[in-house]
Amino acid sequence: MTMTAAVACLYVLLRRSNSFAADVEPSLRLRHWAAAFFGVLFASHVWWVLPYFYQGDRLFATYLVADMLDGMTIVPTAIGILLVMLQDRRRPVWPAFAAMLPIEAILAVGIVRQSLHFIPMVCASLLLVIFCYLIYMVFAVRQYGQWLRDNYADLEHKEVWQSFVVLGITLMTLAFYGSGLLNIFYEFVVQLNNLVLIGLILWRVETLQKLDINTEPTPIAEPTYIPSNIGKLLEQHCEATQLYLQHDLSLAHLSVAIGTNRTYLSSYFAQQGITYNIYINRLRIQHFVRLFRENVDKPQKLTAQQLAQSCGFTSYSTFSLAFKKFMRQTATAWMKEQNHHI
Repeated sequence: MTMTAAVACLYVLLRRSNSFAADVEPSLRLRHWAAAFFGVLFASHVWWVLPYFYQGDRLFATYLVADMLDGMTIVPTAIGILLVMLQDRRRPVWPAFAAMLPIEAILAVGIVRQSLHFIPMVCASLLLVIFCYLIYMVFAVRQYGQWLRDNYADLEHKEVWQSFVVLGITLMTLAFYGSGLLNIFYEFVVQLNNLVLIGLILWRVETLQKLDINTEPTPIAEPTYIPSNIGKLLEQHCEATQLYLQHDLSLAHLSVAIGTNRTYLSSYFAQQGITYNIYINRLRIQHFVRLFRENVDKPQKLTAQQLAQSCGFTSYSTFSLAFKKFMRQTATAWMKEQNHHI
């Protein structure tokens, strides 16, 4: 486990690009936080070796000191990774460190008094911190998902629902850690969870697309004035020119193309009761339907995958989800139905 954490730390720290998803631009901030987390995992295994060299009162103190070091390093950096995955805005990580200070104070009192009576209080406090961040992350991930739908047409390599899996593994590890169990089963489960966690974080580091968060934020309230010609501008510069076929077209790019700002454009979509993602993908599905019907009488028919790529979708799975959402049936079922009518 120690060597795995060390290798993982060096990999994400020294390598600036992705090995397994070369087409995905990496987030250096996420790589740095992942390196910090792997580094403290490695350091944790080092300082937990120290109690083996002490006996008596010093042995008791070194155990609590190791607990204190774990609390101020592993927990905040694990939370930091989860927060950095959400790229709609920079969320501060310092509250995670601040939340651990009362626990550190309790452990310090335990060292001074050489008592273990405070351990149940430490475990309860740690679980409370975990529970609070679980609630916070549920709302934060939902907020991030809405931000993606409001600003991006292609969500592949941007969504973070998988972060719930990472969160679950993290909380499982920390919950076992906070339970205070001291037996071989406890050690085995904690190390196994750590290995799984390292694998999940490495996968997330390799596959999460770096997004631009320095754009103008989408307003919470709609502006009092929305230009009345935005609909016509979209028809002229997006629909007529088939700009929607461009891969990874964002709200910011579209607003520049039609000559308005993204605040007005975002508010216009909200006024229509849709998101930017719905607007673009609806146009792409309509384009797919036209291409399919034009392709029916041709001797060499294009496959659904080829048609989907021609419609601006970067992956067939994304296309399939969008098609089912708008057409109320799968693309395969719809094409069979159309061929039957012909």
